[in-house]
Order: sequence, then structure tokens, then C-alpha cells
Amino acid sequence: MNYQAICEKACAIAREAGAFIAAQREGFSFDKVEFKGTHDMVSYVDKEAERIVVKGLSALLPEAGFVTEEGTVTQASGQRYRWIIDPLDGTTNFIHGVAPYCVSLALTDGDEPVVGVVYEVVKGECFYAWEGSAAYLDGRPICVAATNELRHGLYAVGLSHASQDTVAQLLKNIDYFLRNTNGVRRIGSAAADLAYVAAGRFDGFYQKNLSPWDVAAGALIVERAGGRVTDFSGGTNYVFGGEIIAASPTIYDEFKRVVLS
Repeated sequence: MNYQAICEKACAIAREAGAFIAAQREGFSFDKVEFKGTHDMVSYVDKEAERIVVKGLSALLPEAGFVTEEGTVTQASGQRYRWIIDPLDGTTNFIHGVAPYCVSLALTDGDEPVVGVVYEVVKGECFYAWEGSAAYLDGRPICVAATNELRHGLYAVGLSHASQDTVAQLLKNIDYFLRNTNGVRRIGSAAADLAYVAAGRFDGFYQKNLSPWDVAAGALIVERAGGRVTDFSGGTNYVFGGEIIAASPTIYDEFKRVVLS
């Protein structure tokens, strides 16, 4: 399997979907929003972007199945290769006209990501990697930050609408980062958070209560950029396990201790 060729074509598909998303943002109004849950919004833009992506990826690799957020395609289980897709990661940002929001595409072999593409629509930046490659941003190699002390870093956190005890722990961690580091950000797109860790913009990121389409592409890009990615126990179940820690390896241990303290 030529993962480089697949990745390059997946980037073009992500850009196509991104162009559609960007065009629809002009004149978008809140009356086009549907609520899947109290804090879980979707619009025709998410669904149509997913159709664009599925159509392109189906032609690219017909034997692959799909795991999609919006459920516009149904595939039988059992395929060796699967595309894990979030056609618009950061829907709330998109709806309110706030950056960033992304198209996130990952190809897995079994449960292992082997191609990852994150296209940030507002800035038009495409982050990508494939098995055995470096990580790239629009053709330029990228790597995680070389920060060697936690206090010198800038960190990203994800806030899911979860139980009160989870929120309480998150606020405790935010307080620590505000007092003891260069700062903390919550930008509203896990795919962008991970891409920014890979590019050295953030030194670390963590979040609970995630879905595979939120992290599969970004996690691979971080790893290929030299970063360390685990679940909260330090294991490898971060794509399907609902929790992720990603950081520069030089501060990973200290970052993880703060996150779990």
C-alpha cells in the first residue's frame, strides 16, 4: 500500500471539503442548525462536507470502510482498512464564525492510523503524515516543540460537556497552568489542538470524552512529528478509548502528572 500517494490525494479531498465549508460560512445563519443534544450541534454543512469526503475517499480506496461522525455512509464491519472521518471538527466554532475548524481524515489498518490529514479551513493549512514519514504542514516538515521545562510551555485543553467532577478536575488543571506556565488555551477543535502540538505551537494537549474521529488523524501527525501520544494511563488506547494526552516528549511526564493530579 502506497500510503504517501494515498495521503497526498486525501489532502486534496480535505481541501475540496474545506473549500465547500468556507463558502457556506458566508451568509450562514443559526436557523440552519440542528441539535443532536443540548450541546451537540450539526448543520447541512457537516453532512454535505462528509458526503464530499466519502465520495472522494471511496474512489481513492474502494476496499476501505468508514467510521463517520454524521453517519452519511453505512459500511459493514470487518474491513482491514477504514477511514475515520470528521468532516467539520469544531462545528460550534463554525456556527459562530470563530476559528479554528477542520476537516479530519485518518486511514487505519486495523486500529492503527497509517494516514492522517487535518485541514484547518480558516487559515487554509494542511497538516499531514503517513506511516513511516515525517509530519508536514503544506509541504514543510514540522516537529514538536523542544521545550524542556513545563513552565516554559503553552498548553491546550479540551472541554467536553461531561460530568461535574470532570469539569472540576479540568478547572483545577487550568488554574495550575495559568499560574505556572506560559498559559493555557481552549480553542474548540481537538483536531486543530493536535495539529498545533505537532507544529510546535502548543507543547501539550489533553482531553477526555472524545470520539475516534476527533483524534485519529491528529494523533498520527503528532507521533510522526516526534511527539508522544497516549491515553491517560500511558497506554496506546487513545483513538478508541475516549481520552488522549499528546505532548513534546521532553515535558510529557511532567505534563501527564499535572493532568492526572
